[in-house]
This record gives sequence, structure tokens and C-alpha cells, in this order.
Amino acid sequence: MVHPPSQNALEIYQKRKLQKQKQRVRSVDVKEALRLQNENNFVILDVRPEAEFKETHPPGAINVQIYRLIKEWTAWDIARRAAFAFFGIFSGTEENPEFMQSVEAKLDKNSKIIVACSSGGTMKPSQNLPEGQQSRSLIAAYLLVLNGYINVFHLNGGLYTWFKEGLPAASEE
Repeated sequence: MVHPPSQNALEIYQKRKLQKQKQRVRSVDVKEALRLQNENNFVILDVRPEAEFKETHPPGAINVQIYRLIKEWTAWDIARRAAFAFFGIFSGTEENPEFMQSVEAKLDKNSKIIVACSSGGTMKPSQNLPEGQQSRSLIAAYLLVLNGYINVFHLNGGLYTWFKEGLPAASEE
């Protein structure tokens, strides 16, 4: 007779699986990212909202937003907008349900990808953040790895650091 695994065993398995996935994503600093883009045909996947991307982004970057503005006007979505507005956020967002589909249309599974957002987050644990600091780019990198992408890197320091360092920038406005 086979017994189902205990809840504790499932939690341990899921933590190990998550740790294994994290190990498949390497962080690179902004200057290394620029070098990889120029010399090794890496693509920068900018996961910020489309408006931020159009304002300024690294030259050659591709935009697929991981979160989008709330689109619908159902009672639930109006309540969500009101909740965001209560905290002074007048452009509330939700997960982009077409994120992976859009990435797959633009990049194949063997593409060399550096995932970037504004802040970058970090996978390095600290005393206050034992799991690191979550960010849009780390979430996106994790989704890419889960969906079979094998050359996934993460931009440490994010695009804020990229622009602060005076690295090349382009815009669509």
C-alpha cells in the first residue's frame, strides 16, 4: 500500500525544487550585462510596464511586461482600483496572463536572456531578507526557467543602476 507524502515532506520537496530553480539563474551586474549583450548576443528582456519601457530602456531590449494595468471594469476590478487609489497608486496592476505566451513569441528556449526590471532585487540572503529581495525580474526569470528556458540571467541592481551608471539608453517617445 502506498501512502501519500506528508505535508512536511511536500514542503521540503517544494523548497528544494525552488532552490534548484534559483540556482539555474545567475545574476550579472550592469556592466557585465552590457558586455554580454554586445559580445555574446544576449537579449535584455525588460519586464517593466510598457510606458516605462517606451520612456527609456537599454538599446536592443525587448519588452514583455510581467504585470499590466488592470484592464477590466467588473465590480471586483473597480474595487481593486479603489484599493490601489486608497494607497495613492492610481495605476493599479495585475499579472499579465499572456506573459509566457508573449515571451515565447519573441524568444526561443535557447535564447541568451538577461531579465531586467527597475530595481532588480537580489537572490543573496541577508539578515533582514533571508530569501533575498523579490522583484519583477526575479519572478520573470523564475517563470522562464520553469517553462524550459536554459540561458536565463538576472540584472543585479536593475535598470535603475544601468541608467545611474550612464550606460546606453534608448526611447520610443
